[in-house]
Amino acid sequence: MSKSSTTAPGPAAQVPGQGGSSAKPVAAPRLVRQRRRRPGLIALSVALIAAGGLSGAVLYAASGQRSAVVVVSRDVPVGSLIAKEDLAQASIALDPAVKSVKASQTDTLIGQRAAVDLRAGNLLSPAQVTRKTLVGPGDQVVGVSVKPSQLPATKLTPGQRVLVVSTPDPDAVAAETPAQPGTPKTLSATVIEVGAPAVGTGNVVIDVAVPAKSGPDLAARVATGNVAVIVDARGGN
Repeated sequence: MSKSSTTAPGPAAQVPGQGGSSAKPVAAPRLVRQRRRRPGLIALSVALIAAGGLSGAVLYAASGQRSAVVVVSRDVPVGSLIAKEDLAQASIALDPAVKSVKASQTDTLIGQRAAVDLRAGNLLSPAQVTRKTLVGPGDQVVGVSVKPSQLPATKLTPGQRVLVVSTPDPDAVAAETPAQPGTPKTLSATVIEVGAPAVGTGNVVIDVAVPAKSGPDLAARVATGNVAVIVDARGGN
Protein backbone atom coordinates (compact mmCIF):
# COMPACT_ATOMS: atom_id res chain seq x y z
CA MET A 1 0.00 0.00 0.00
CA SER A 2 1.61 3.19 -1.24
CA LYS A 3 1.38 6.52 0.51
CA SER A 4 0.60 9.72 -1.40
CA SER A 5 1.41 13.15 -0.07
CA THR A 6 0.07 16.54 -1.13
CA THR A 7 2.51 19.36 -1.27
CA ALA A 8 1.20 22.91 -0.65
CA PRO A 9 2.11 25.30 -3.39
CA GLY A 10 4.97 27.55 -2.44
CA PRO A 11 5.78 31.03 -3.50
CA ALA A 12 6.86 29.79 -6.88
CA ALA A 13 3.64 27.99 -7.58
CA GLN A 14 1.90 29.03 -10.74
CA VAL A 15 -1.72 29.87 -11.05
CA PRO A 16 -3.42 27.55 -13.54
CA GLY A 17 -4.29 29.11 -16.84
CA GLN A 18 -1.47 31.69 -16.84
CA GLY A 19 1.08 29.55 -18.64
CA GLY A 20 4.63 29.92 -17.58
CA SER A 21 4.56 33.62 -16.63
CA SER A 22 5.18 34.51 -13.02
CA ALA A 23 2.20 35.81 -10.96
CA LYS A 24 2.14 39.52 -9.95
CA PRO A 25 2.09 40.18 -6.23
CA VAL A 26 -1.22 41.39 -4.87
CA ALA A 27 -1.02 44.88 -3.27
CA ALA A 28 -2.00 45.12 0.36
CA PRO A 29 -5.20 47.14 1.01
CA ARG A 30 -4.64 50.77 1.99
CA LEU A 31 -5.61 51.73 5.47
CA VAL A 32 -7.79 54.88 5.62
CA ARG A 33 -6.75 56.93 8.56
CA GLN A 34 -9.79 58.19 10.42
CA ARG A 35 -9.90 61.87 11.25
CA ARG A 36 -9.53 62.67 14.85
CA ARG A 37 -12.69 64.07 16.32
CA ARG A 38 -12.48 67.26 18.32
CA PRO A 39 -15.36 67.37 20.81
CA GLY A 40 -14.56 70.93 21.87
CA LEU A 41 -14.79 72.32 18.33
CA ILE A 42 -18.06 70.49 17.71
CA ALA A 43 -19.58 71.82 20.91
CA LEU A 44 -18.51 75.38 19.99
CA SER A 45 -20.12 75.09 16.54
CA VAL A 46 -23.37 73.83 18.01
CA ALA A 47 -23.39 76.68 20.53
CA LEU A 48 -22.84 79.31 17.81
CA ILE A 49 -25.62 77.90 15.65
CA ALA A 50 -28.00 77.84 18.61
CA ALA A 51 -27.10 81.43 19.55
CA GLY A 52 -27.69 82.64 15.99
CA GLY A 53 -31.08 80.98 15.85
CA LEU A 54 -32.08 82.45 19.19
CA SER A 55 -31.03 85.96 18.13
CA GLY A 56 -33.05 85.68 14.94
CA ALA A 57 -36.09 84.55 16.87
CA VAL A 58 -35.78 87.47 19.30
CA LEU A 59 -35.44 90.01 16.47
CA TYR A 60 -38.40 88.53 14.63
CA ALA A 61 -40.55 88.67 17.74
CA ALA A 62 -39.52 92.25 18.47
CA SER A 63 -40.20 93.44 14.92
CA GLY A 64 -43.57 91.76 14.88
CA GLN A 65 -44.73 93.15 18.24
CA ARG A 66 -47.65 95.50 17.70
CA SER A 67 -49.11 98.16 19.97
CA ALA A 68 -52.62 99.61 20.16
CA VAL A 69 -52.29 103.38 19.73
CA VAL A 70 -54.46 106.44 19.00
CA VAL A 71 -54.68 107.90 15.48
CA VAL A 72 -56.56 110.91 14.13
CA SER A 73 -59.73 109.91 12.29
CA ARG A 74 -60.60 113.37 10.91
CA ASP A 75 -58.96 116.78 10.63
CA VAL A 76 -58.95 118.90 13.80
CA PRO A 77 -57.88 122.57 13.50
CA VAL A 78 -55.44 123.92 16.04
CA GLY A 79 -57.18 125.13 19.19
CA SER A 80 -60.34 123.09 18.60
CA LEU A 81 -61.76 120.80 21.23
CA ILE A 82 -61.13 117.13 20.56
CA ALA A 83 -64.24 114.95 20.34
CA LYS A 84 -64.56 111.18 20.47
CA GLU A 85 -65.31 111.08 16.73
CA ASP A 86 -61.95 112.75 16.01
CA LEU A 87 -59.99 109.75 17.28
CA ALA A 88 -59.59 106.11 16.34
CA GLN A 89 -57.43 103.17 17.35
CA ALA A 90 -54.89 101.21 15.34
CA SER A 91 -52.56 98.29 16.00
CA ILE A 92 -49.12 98.94 14.52
CA ALA A 93 -45.47 98.04 15.07
CA LEU A 94 -43.60 101.05 16.43
CA ASP A 95 -40.00 101.98 16.96
CA PRO A 96 -39.38 102.69 20.67
CA ALA A 97 -38.22 106.20 19.73
CA VAL A 98 -41.64 107.12 18.33
CA LYS A 99 -43.83 108.95 20.85
CA SER A 100 -47.44 107.83 20.79
CA VAL A 101 -50.59 107.73 22.90
CA LYS A 102 -51.81 104.33 24.04
CA ALA A 103 -55.31 103.33 22.97
CA SER A 104 -56.24 102.87 26.64
CA GLN A 105 -55.77 106.65 27.13
CA THR A 106 -58.33 107.69 24.50
CA ASP A 107 -60.90 108.91 27.02
CA THR A 108 -58.38 111.28 28.61
CA LEU A 109 -57.94 113.10 25.28
CA ILE A 110 -61.60 114.01 24.82
CA GLY A 111 -62.21 117.63 25.79
CA GLN A 112 -58.59 118.66 25.35
CA ARG A 113 -57.54 121.05 22.59
CA ALA A 114 -55.39 120.45 19.55
CA ALA A 115 -52.04 122.16 20.06
CA VAL A 116 -51.36 121.88 16.31
CA ASP A 117 -53.40 121.07 13.23
CA LEU A 118 -54.27 117.37 13.42
CA ARG A 119 -54.56 115.54 10.11
CA ALA A 120 -56.69 112.45 9.55
CA GLY A 121 -54.71 109.23 9.41
CA ASN A 122 -51.73 110.53 11.38
CA LEU A 123 -50.42 109.01 14.57
CA LEU A 124 -51.26 111.15 17.62
CA SER A 125 -48.41 112.15 19.93
CA PRO A 126 -48.75 113.55 23.47
CA ALA A 127 -47.28 116.93 22.44
CA GLN A 128 -50.09 117.52 19.93
CA VAL A 129 -52.80 118.01 22.57
CA THR A 130 -53.07 120.48 25.44
CA ARG A 131 -55.28 121.17 28.43
CA LYS A 132 -54.66 124.91 28.28
CA THR A 133 -57.76 127.03 27.76
CA LEU A 134 -57.89 129.81 25.18
CA VAL A 135 -59.57 132.17 27.65
CA GLY A 136 -56.87 133.60 29.88
CA PRO A 137 -57.28 135.00 33.39
CA GLY A 138 -59.11 138.33 33.30
CA ASP A 139 -60.53 137.75 29.80
CA GLN A 140 -64.14 137.95 28.69
CA VAL A 141 -65.80 136.10 25.81
CA VAL A 142 -67.84 138.23 23.42
CA GLY A 143 -69.91 136.98 20.50
CA VAL A 144 -69.23 138.90 17.30
CA SER A 145 -71.92 138.50 14.63
CA VAL A 146 -70.73 139.45 11.16
CA LYS A 147 -71.89 139.14 7.57
CA PRO A 148 -69.92 137.05 5.04
CA SER A 149 -68.57 140.28 3.54
CA GLN A 150 -67.19 141.30 6.93
CA LEU A 151 -65.01 138.19 7.21
CA PRO A 152 -61.89 137.08 5.32
CA ALA A 153 -62.27 134.14 2.98
CA THR A 154 -59.68 132.27 5.05
CA LYS A 155 -61.36 129.96 7.52
CA LEU A 156 -60.92 131.10 11.11
CA THR A 157 -59.83 128.56 13.71
CA PRO A 158 -59.80 128.58 17.53
CA GLY A 159 -56.65 130.11 18.94
CA GLN A 160 -56.18 132.42 15.96
CA ARG A 161 -55.48 136.11 16.61
CA VAL A 162 -57.79 138.58 14.88
CA LEU A 163 -58.59 142.28 14.92
CA VAL A 164 -62.19 143.41 15.40
CA VAL A 165 -62.50 146.66 13.47
CA SER A 166 -65.29 149.20 13.87
CA THR A 167 -66.58 150.10 10.42
CA PRO A 168 -67.78 153.69 9.97
CA ASP A 169 -71.43 154.59 10.26
CA PRO A 170 -72.81 155.81 6.89
CA ASP A 171 -74.15 159.00 8.51
CA ALA A 172 -70.80 159.69 10.13
CA VAL A 173 -68.98 159.19 6.83
CA ALA A 174 -71.21 161.74 5.12
CA ALA A 175 -70.38 164.32 7.78
CA GLU A 176 -66.60 163.82 7.52
CA THR A 177 -64.39 165.90 5.25
CA PRO A 178 -61.46 164.47 3.25
CA ALA A 179 -59.10 166.49 5.46
CA GLN A 180 -60.46 164.88 8.60
CA PRO A 181 -60.91 161.16 7.85
CA GLY A 182 -62.09 158.96 10.67
CA THR A 183 -59.65 156.45 12.19
CA PRO A 184 -61.11 152.95 12.57
CA LYS A 185 -61.15 151.62 16.10
CA THR A 186 -59.60 148.18 16.44
CA LEU A 187 -59.37 145.61 19.20
CA SER A 188 -57.13 142.55 19.29
CA ALA A 189 -58.92 139.31 20.17
CA THR A 190 -58.44 135.54 20.22
CA VAL A 191 -60.88 133.30 18.40
CA ILE A 192 -62.50 130.82 20.78
CA GLU A 193 -65.18 129.25 18.59
CA VAL A 194 -66.62 129.77 15.12
CA GLY A 195 -70.32 129.09 14.66
CA ALA A 196 -72.03 127.67 11.60
CA PRO A 197 -73.33 130.17 9.00
CA ALA A 198 -76.99 131.09 9.51
CA VAL A 199 -79.40 129.73 6.91
CA GLY A 200 -80.49 132.43 4.48
CA THR A 201 -78.21 135.25 5.61
CA GLY A 202 -74.91 133.44 6.00
CA ASN A 203 -74.12 135.49 9.09
CA VAL A 204 -71.55 133.92 11.41
CA VAL A 205 -71.14 134.34 15.15
CA ILE A 206 -67.53 134.23 16.33
CA ASP A 207 -66.74 133.91 20.02
CA VAL A 208 -63.63 135.93 20.85
CA ALA A 209 -61.71 136.47 24.06
CA VAL A 210 -60.73 140.05 24.93
CA PRO A 211 -59.50 141.77 28.09
CA ALA A 212 -62.31 142.29 30.60
CA LYS A 213 -62.01 146.09 30.38
CA SER A 214 -62.69 145.95 26.62
CA GLY A 215 -65.56 143.45 26.71
CA PRO A 216 -68.50 145.86 27.23
CA ASP A 217 -67.26 148.32 24.62
CA LEU A 218 -66.86 145.57 22.03
CA ALA A 219 -70.33 144.20 22.75
CA ALA A 220 -71.81 147.70 22.22
CA ARG A 221 -70.03 148.08 18.89
CA VAL A 222 -71.11 144.62 17.74
CA ALA A 223 -74.75 145.55 18.50
CA THR A 224 -74.62 148.28 15.85
CA GLY A 225 -73.57 145.78 13.19
CA ASN A 226 -70.75 148.08 12.10
CA VAL A 227 -67.79 145.76 12.74
CA ALA A 228 -65.53 143.59 10.64
CA VAL A 229 -63.00 140.90 11.46
CA ILE A 230 -59.57 140.72 9.92
CA VAL A 231 -56.74 138.25 10.49
CA ASP A 232 -53.88 139.58 12.59
CA ALA A 233 -50.79 138.16 10.89
CA ARG A 234 -48.64 139.20 13.86
CA GLY A 235 -50.64 136.82 16.07
CA GLY A 236 -49.63 133.73 14.09
CA ASN A 237 -51.74 131.01 12.45
